[in-house]
Amino acid sequence: MAQRVLACTGCHGSQGRAGPDGFYPRLAGKPVGYLYNQLRNFQTGRRHYALMVNLLDPLSDAYLHEIAEHFSGLDVPYLLPLRATAPARLLERGHELVTQGDVVRKLPACVECHSESLMGLAPFVPGLLGLPRDYVNAQLGAWRTGERRAQAPDCMADVAKRLTAEDLSAVVAWLASQSVPFPAKPATALPKPMPLLCGSTPGARVADALGKQ
Repeated sequence: MAQRVLACTGCHGSQGRAGPDGFYPRLAGKPVGYLYNQLRNFQTGRRHYALMVNLLDPLSDAYLHEIAEHFSGLDVPYLLPLRATAPARLLERGHELVTQGDVVRKLPACVECHSESLMGLAPFVPGLLGLPRDYVNAQLGAWRTGERRAQAPDCMADVAKRLTAEDLSAVVAWLASQSVPFPAKPATALPKPMPLLCGSTPGARVADALGKQ
């Protein structure tokens, strides 16, 4: 399989560690369900990038599963985080949103779905650390504009649209400045149900509507 996915690593870096230009994300070690969902999203038009669409369009569903399982099983070192250059005020706001959310704007904290370590939740929720800053910024922006979508209900699109432009920048700046914890593995369970219903996380425990906030 490593030979078969050389077309992937040409952009996503050796063993899927992340591309050198800051726009191609890490694939190695991500939850297998999340990787598979993204491959399907490109095939079905929920995500738009011509190179990915052309590569994946002729592949069978079984082969997509094989690709997802291959990259999910890789355990390779993460890149070091970028040095924080954003103003302290912006970084503090980013930390607040990631760890506490914003009750007034009905924004759940990132840690409520992506786990306390922010390394994701197996098998469907991705980690938020160890990703290129420009990539995270671009994806949140794509959700806000509808350029990127997921299976309905699309919880990330809902979250991204509630973020102001400044808050989006704050979240991205704080995440990009954080080191990846050890072990860099997704969680297998959350301490409480997820605050939002997400079509891309089938079977996830979701909080009662009255208890979301």
